Amino acid sequence: MGIAEKWKTLIFRPHSSQPITKVKSSLKTSLLPFFSARSLAIGHQYSSLGTQPILCGSIPGLVPKQLRFCRNYVEIMPSVAEGVKIGIQECQHQFRGRRWNCTTVNDSLAIFGPVLDKATRESAFVHAIASAGVAFAVTRSCAEGSATICGCDTRHKGSPGEGWKWGGCSEDVEFGSMVSREFADARENRPDARSAMNRHNNEAGRTSIIELMHLKCKCHGLSGSCEVKTCWWSQPDFRVIGDYLKDKYDSASEMVVEKHRESRGWVETLRPKYNFFKAPTEKDLVYYENSPNFCEPNPETGSFGTRDRICNVTSHGIDGCDLLCCGRGHNTRTEKRKEKCHCIFHWCCYVRCQECIRVYDVHTCK
Repeated sequence: MGIAEKWKTLIFRPHSSQPITKVKSSLKTSLLPFFSARSLAIGHQYSSLGTQPILCGSIPGLVPKQLRFCRNYVEIMPSVAEGVKIGIQECQHQFRGRRWNCTTVNDSLAIFGPVLDKATRESAFVHAIASAGVAFAVTRSCAEGSATICGCDTRHKGSPGEGWKWGGCSEDVEFGSMVSREFADARENRPDARSAMNRHNNEAGRTSIIELMHLKCKCHGLSGSCEVKTCWWSQPDFRVIGDYLKDKYDSASEMVVEKHRESRGWVETLRPKYNFFKAPTEKDLVYYENSPNFCEPNPETGSFGTRDRICNVTSHGIDGCDLLCCGRGHNTRTEKRKEKCHCIFHWCCYVRCQECIRVYDVHTCK
């Protein structure tokens, strides 16, 4: 059965009369705001994934299509939530030295607060990285055999070339992308500019994985002679995807909103703001509203400001004290840290270290 036929079977099969398998509890907090709010986010308890089981019906805010999906294919829902989790963690890594650093807000449905309410570069990146995370986690889970409804990509057959052959488990990224598309895009069905932007950036995130797929090979033969290699398609480390999408964030295309009338009513679409720039492709991120500067706290924009943030006094980039502190200057304090030092390897087989106290200068924004 081909991938398209397999997916139709999964999506449209009748609902089972058997009891619904219980899902992990933090799906309630990690999926609700991510998929029910206009801002793509997850609940602040995403790090405790999998403590108590709940039913899909206990996750408030799901649209009917998402609820139906959850009930029928509950075994892959933990992977969906895990994908959201790794997407947010990667966002926090990529923006760790910037004025907006993916700060999360406890006790809030929209974990980033109102930051993502605007159609900014930051919103574009979060949608892309989270949608990529869902596709990535589902694909990896299928390859590991964690779900019965999916598995390896079996389309690679026959001998592809001299000296190697297909083997192992090629990861079925098309299936993972379809799960992300069906679930994460379920709310983006309105004829407005924000839905168009979110759909585009969601797809750009998923496309990044396909772009970065690569062959992994294992040697076979006497004493590792590598007479024959078996190879399979593999996703890259998620950090590679994060780096790729961060580059797309830096070069994101600014758009403008156009309204035109269709048979269904008024529809908003996006077009490039500057005609002399290359039009964005499906791989590029798009936005149409300017970002705040995030220098000062502002509850309306969700900015926490940069006061007391640690800055790099030797850097001339955005993580440097000049730019990160927005020209306000910085404070310096000394900090003592215990570290292992003077380590000696003893035969055989252990390492013995001393403990040293070292003093560091810590610079924080005024």
